[in-house]
Amino acid sequence: MIYSDYNATAPLRPEVFAAMKPFLTERWGNPSSSYSFGSQLKSEIEAARRSVAKLVNANASEVVFTGSATEADNTALNAALIAQPEKRHLITSAVEHSAVLNHCHFLESQGVRVTRLSVDRDGLLELGRLEAALTDDTALVSLMWANNETGVIFPVAEVAALCRARGVPFHCDAVQAAGKLPIDLKAVPIDYLSLSAHKLGGPKGVGALVVRKGAPFAPSLHGGHQEKGRRGGTENVAGIVGFGCAAELAAKELPGYAAHIQPLRDRLETELLQSVAGAERNGHATLRLPNTSSLTFPGIESEALLLLLDQAGVCASAGSACLADSDEPSHVVRAMKPESAAARQMARFSLGRETPSDDIDQAIEAVEKTVRALRR
Repeated sequence: MIYSDYNATAPLRPEVFAAMKPFLTERWGNPSSSYSFGSQLKSEIEAARRSVAKLVNANASEVVFTGSATEADNTALNAALIAQPEKRHLITSAVEHSAVLNHCHFLESQGVRVTRLSVDRDGLLELGRLEAALTDDTALVSLMWANNETGVIFPVAEVAALCRARGVPFHCDAVQAAGKLPIDLKAVPIDYLSLSAHKLGGPKGVGALVVRKGAPFAPSLHGGHQEKGRRGGTENVAGIVGFGCAAELAAKELPGYAAHIQPLRDRLETELLQSVAGAERNGHATLRLPNTSSLTFPGIESEALLLLLDQAGVCASAGSACLADSDEPSHVVRAMKPESAAARQMARFSLGRETPSDDIDQAIEAVEKTVRALRR
């Protein structure tokens, strides 16, 4: 198998599995218990919290563990609205992950007004459009750090500074950026930051929302006193420990990440752009993640291309894995190129630290062969 869909999920790292295993076998207590067999697990959760905080240079007390990044995104949007009931306006972009966009659709049904900022043909966001959209009624700006389909990077530092100057909380979905780009919450004033363990080689089913001290907050899940009352429910101890281990590894390896993976991405992309007639990149050439390539192959339906690639042993996607069973074209590419059929004729290739160099050659050969077959 040639796996080139790391933006969907990454394999569980052996070190992470080893760290998690005791909490799935011998140390299975409830951290909220009064006796030591359970309560001693609190220190393990706090150690993981510190590791996740260190990855983004936040305070450990600001990290709230969740069941997923989707929950983290939803919690941030809800928190800003609940804590500021007089404000009923949200600003996001047309290319956000479905965890934000679909929740915005729901919030609109509850009377919230949502502004969706457009992007240009390269997927870039114009800061002036955000500035013009801000009003006294704006409860929150929610914009991703890096796009999950194209890898395009938004001007997060500038967005954060603008929001801070206007007194508007800022939520950033950093799921794809974490572990691939430096994130420093001491330098960039983001109020809410969403993270996911399984994108880092951690386990599925655990995420985090970093809530800056003083940011408006109200929990979305009400129950026990877990997470200092910010998220009810018995903690997923094994998952949280795994998240902490994955975050620690990602922080350690971040300085060499781009140098290792970008040459592989560039070789894959350059070869396909040169060898496949009419092939086109989706997204800015340089302002994007070093591991991600979204390409359009004119005349080739994404569904057919991915089906045949799967049969050839190549794992790729047409966008977010959360929408893989949808018949709709990529909303990201459609927002970038509304006048073309590119949204229905694209494939995303995303690489990881474990990607072997040989896989690139085999993936190129498989894509070329598949495109030729479909065009015939």
